[in-house]
Amino acid sequence: MFKALVVNKDEDGKTSAAVEEMTLDQLPQAEVTVAVEYSTVNYKDGLCIGPGGGLVRNYPHVPGIDFAGTVEASDDDRYKPGDKVVLTGWRVGEAHWGGYSQKARVKADWLVPLPAGLDTRQAMAVGTAGFTAMLSVMALEDHGIKAGPVLVTGAAGGVGSVATAILAHLGYKVAAVTGRPETEGYLRDLGASQIVAREELNETVKRPLEGETWGGCVDAVGGAMLARVLGQMEYGASVAAVGLAGGAGLPATVIPFLLRGVNLLGIDSVMQPYDNRLRAWERIATDLPMEKLEAMVRPATLADLPQLGADILKGQVQGRVVVDVNAG
Repeated sequence: MFKALVVNKDEDGKTSAAVEEMTLDQLPQAEVTVAVEYSTVNYKDGLCIGPGGGLVRNYPHVPGIDFAGTVEASDDDRYKPGDKVVLTGWRVGEAHWGGYSQKARVKADWLVPLPAGLDTRQAMAVGTAGFTAMLSVMALEDHGIKAGPVLVTGAAGGVGSVATAILAHLGYKVAAVTGRPETEGYLRDLGASQIVAREELNETVKRPLEGETWGGCVDAVGGAMLARVLGQMEYGASVAAVGLAGGAGLPATVIPFLLRGVNLLGIDSVMQPYDNRLRAWERIATDLPMEKLEAMVRPATLADLPQLGADILKGQVQGRVVVDVNAG
């Protein structure tokens, strides 16, 4: 027997989440069984746990869009019992049972060996948000970061926090955007050299081009803020766009792309090729300062998850929540 957070839906369509005991034969069929050690809390997890469960099609369901742990059994030669592994993406926790469980069974292709220098707790302190942040930094570097500061929107959130720490560690000047003045000290501790009030970038776009201000951008918000930022990029600079919190619409024109050569780089962490996933995790092990990572971490247990799922949907979760699935 093992414990898992299970979301059920009743006949009236109402969902509820509770910690339940399960057996191995209840897990989905796949090649590798993992003894999960840690998972995290992301925005999608909040949607899966919360009322309505829009991302979930079949119940009962175990959320948790990422996890790290130890291989317990494997039908694939690439992984053997005792191997440490990490999983992000592939709609785990949405279409397939995820990491809020002491056991998980997944496809071997979805896993990545845990790089040297990272333990399973640190891997989930990074989690999907940090993995996405590293993919964003890699994309900006691949296209060339310009001279100005690198803007990070939604900087106090999971992706933004890790992106700020990575960029600062690599020597870039980071301008962190936040709507909460109380997070300024936190962001400066992560390495931000400039704090930008969210209100400054929330105004309606009046001119398609403004002054060339930013040498690159990791945008974790989208919507109107992204449209405003596009017009402020240096010539040939890039924006790595990862978030939809501000909406999926983009009230912008083609002018920043045509007249200033701005690159809009969409970052999708769900179905990254294996080589890119491995490269990102290896970069995380070397280029993310772990002492700053620890400053972001808030511990949690399976029993805490229903409330945390609600809190993250309200924008009340700062930094990284690491779930010890074997605690409590």
